[in-house]
Amino acid sequence: MTRMSVRVWILSVTVALFGSAAVAQVETPAPPVVPGAKPVTVEHMKVHSPAIEGNLEGEAAERDVIVFLPPSYAKEKSRRYPVIYALHGYSIGAEQWTHEIHVPQTLEGAFARGAHEMIVVLPDSKTAYNGSMYSSSITTGDFERFIAHDVVAYIDAHYRTIPDRLSRGLAGHSMGGYGATRIGFKHPDVFGSLYIMSPCCLSSREPGPNAADLEKAVASLKAPADSASLPFFTRAQLATAAAWSPNPKNPPLFLDLPTKDGAPQPLVLAKWAANAPLDFIDQYVGHLKQYRAIALDVGDQDGLRVDTGKLHEALDNYGIPNKLEIYSGTHTSAVADRIQNHLMPFFSENLCFKPGCH
Repeated sequence: MTRMSVRVWILSVTVALFGSAAVAQVETPAPPVVPGAKPVTVEHMKVHSPAIEGNLEGEAAERDVIVFLPPSYAKEKSRRYPVIYALHGYSIGAEQWTHEIHVPQTLEGAFARGAHEMIVVLPDSKTAYNGSMYSSSITTGDFERFIAHDVVAYIDAHYRTIPDRLSRGLAGHSMGGYGATRIGFKHPDVFGSLYIMSPCCLSSREPGPNAADLEKAVASLKAPADSASLPFFTRAQLATAAAWSPNPKNPPLFLDLPTKDGAPQPLVLAKWAANAPLDFIDQYVGHLKQYRAIALDVGDQDGLRVDTGKLHEALDNYGIPNKLEIYSGTHTSAVADRIQNHLMPFFSENLCFKPGCH
């Protein structure tokens, strides 16, 4: 492969992984306010994560988490509730995502339109390079375990949850859709239903603007924080490398790039491929068959539509019940509507709302 073909290949794959927009997450229109909707309670907290503690990148182990309690929570003191864990996308954190998906308005609207009441949790997984990829890495920390264990344990300990996998839903959009896919594949012991929205990063392909620019950018950095002024796709490349090809012997960034002097590095590429759900789905068929329900959605104008369709086909090929909906829209144009009018009703139908139900 020539250097020019490497550059073209990497650019095309970047679009496939992170979408064609220069910004992965933006505010989108809110659905109309539902008359008579009752207010939910919003609580902000810091959750300590042993899984992230001690990472080489210096990411904080004290993570922001936003909890939305349903209208009846304060009054019905003996009632327990299912929980949805919703994962934000690349370039934003949990707080920024609340503006894109218009919570609490969309949650209030969903309950007013008939969705059963649930607790909704938004954990923050933003990092120095704008995203953790919800992966396990000595460089960034183990964000996979942060979601699947640390946050779940904290919420179960501090709120009146139904502490059962069938009463927990996992969802996410974009990078968060990847996180819901990756974590969902591996942790059917924790979650009972999945709703995957416009997932990025499903294929075993290598992102980046071009090899030379990425290597040049990395050579100029003395610490992850120095990347703040770099272009969007360059930072996305660094986030992916920190998550999928960590290297504790390669300071100051403690990561390996997929190219060296413009040439592909097979070992690094193999590590990246090992993190692609369409490549590792075959290993988790037994896990996926344990889910009560799996749903996927993606816009018809979203560059991630093709791979989302491939994930749907892979699930179908293994006889794993799932539903794919391709709606009219771009990567972010309908996400708030999808939360209120599709995701919340989906979990209302598929989570257990009483302790011990099956």
